[in-house]
Formats: sequence, C-alpha cells, structure tokens
Amino acid sequence: MTFTEALKSENLDNIRRFPKADLHNHFVLGGSREYIFNQSGHQINPITKPLKSMSEMDNWSGKNIGNHFNSAEGRRLLIEAAFAQAKADGVTVLEIGEDVWGLGEFFHNDIGELIAAFQEANEKIAPEIELRLQIGLSRHCPVDYLEDCLKHFWGHKEFYSIDLYGDELAQPIENFIPIYRKAEENGLVLKVHVGEWGAAQDIVTAVKALHLDEVQHGIAAVQDESVIDFLRENKIRLNITPSSNVLLGRVPDMAHHPIAQLYRSGVDVTVNSDDVLIFDSDVSKEYLRLYQSGCLISEELDDIRVKGLR
Repeated sequence: MTFTEALKSENLDNIRRFPKADLHNHFVLGGSREYIFNQSGHQINPITKPLKSMSEMDNWSGKNIGNHFNSAEGRRLLIEAAFAQAKADGVTVLEIGEDVWGLGEFFHNDIGELIAAFQEANEKIAPEIELRLQIGLSRHCPVDYLEDCLKHFWGHKEFYSIDLYGDELAQPIENFIPIYRKAEENGLVLKVHVGEWGAAQDIVTAVKALHLDEVQHGIAAVQDESVIDFLRENKIRLNITPSSNVLLGRVPDMAHHPIAQLYRSGVDVTVNSDDVLIFDSDVSKEYLRLYQSGCLISEELDDIRVKGLR
C-alpha cells in the first residue's frame, strides 16, 4: 500500500504506517494524552468547539495543564509523552525543544541536564525518531532577559533550530535581531511564528530582519501575491498546522485552508500537529482531514509528506 492509497482508504492506522515529519510541535501540549494518563492519572481532553482567541487557549491550558506538571519530573513526563505521541503517529523526524526560561525552572540551570532529558526520552520511548532539538523563545519576554537565558545555550551543537512564538504583536520583530544574528553564527535553523494573526507583509519583514529559513504558520501570505512570490523565490518553508488554524478561527474551514493555494503556488509547505492535546491534531489526522475536506488531493499530500522528511 502506498501513502496515497492509505489516504484514500481513510484509515488512520494505514496512514500512520508511513514516515512523516512533525516540525511544528510544542511538546508541553504536543504529547500523547494516553501516555500522560497512564503515567500520572491526569486526564486531558481536547477542545470540542473553536476558540475565539489566544486568551481562550491560554485559559484552556491553565485549566488542563496548569501546575500539574510544574516540576522537573512533570516536565520530563511531558517530553516522554511527545515522543510517545510521535511514535504512535508514524513520525520519524520530530522537532521539539524547551523554552529558555525552563532551563532554570526545571533543569537547575544545567544545560547538559536539559539536553539529556530530551535525548534520554528519545532513546527510551522512540530511538528510531530523529530528534531535532529546538531553542524556544517567548515573544512577550524582554530581549535582555532572553539574551541572559541564552548564554547557557550558545555553543551547544545538540540544538538544531531556534523559534520565537507567542503574541505576534507583543513587540517589534526587529527587537530580536541581535539574538537571531547570534543564532545564525551558531548555525541554527532560524524560525519564527508569524503570519498566523498578523498580516502578509509581517512575514516578509520577519524573514528579512531575522534571516529566517522557515516560518511557523505563515498562512497570511495568501493575502498578498507578492508575499507568495517572495516565499517561493527565497525558498522559505512554511510549517503549517491546519486544525489549529481552523480551531483558532484563523481559517473558516479545512476545505478552504490556504495551504492548498500556497502549495500550488510553489511555496514549500509542511503539515504538522502544533498542540495535539488541545486540537486533537496529530500529523496523520491532519493529512486525513485535508484529504477528506477536498483541500488537497492524495498525490499532493504525499508530495508534501516526502518533502517534509528532507
């Protein structure tokens, strides 16, 4: 059976047999609810209706995650849960990482301990998965605070990428230029969440200012053909999370998700999970939902899958 045949069968078990990448996964919210329940007894149920704002999402997270895992042991459990989810989903390339503030909060300001937590979970749960370890930054944090945290991270070749996330309007993207120049010197893949809540031109501004390689979301690009051209010509990859976009009200429905227009315009796109625990959105389900909605045909989705593994 091929991947296209698996999609046409509309059978998740068949789809999960094929390798795929998850390049946009926030591990705290991206793990297996079954694994978390079995290890902790804490049940986490996904949302049942669309949210109206990021603040509603934060409220959900506070209620369902909150302080339940606010310890070194809890954090390690969530890391393991991310690998358990990826393994069950057929993910063979998983890009996840800790927010810089978590180093002091959960890992005693010991960068070796943080790195080991991810590597040990990788080896314990799913050694067949390629871990791409990421440095995470919250956009609302003062830049001098982030720079102080990052002193522990620079120079460690175990890290693959850096990502800036959170409220796109929290502060100007240009504030982060010094951090991203340093990340570039360290050979990291440069990524930012942009173009989910903001405008199309915000994507161009971010790519140019921070020398980005990839964009998390970037779906606002469809508002402006010149931005689509810019992404295609500069080979900027968009790591898209369709269910998240729909359930946060950024897209009206799956059938009209802009991933189709972006892909057919020659933009490099990938399909990813985002926050599995909130949106019930593992990668295989994303592919199936895109297929069932008629947004993309099976051959297009297979092409996206294969390119995402490169």
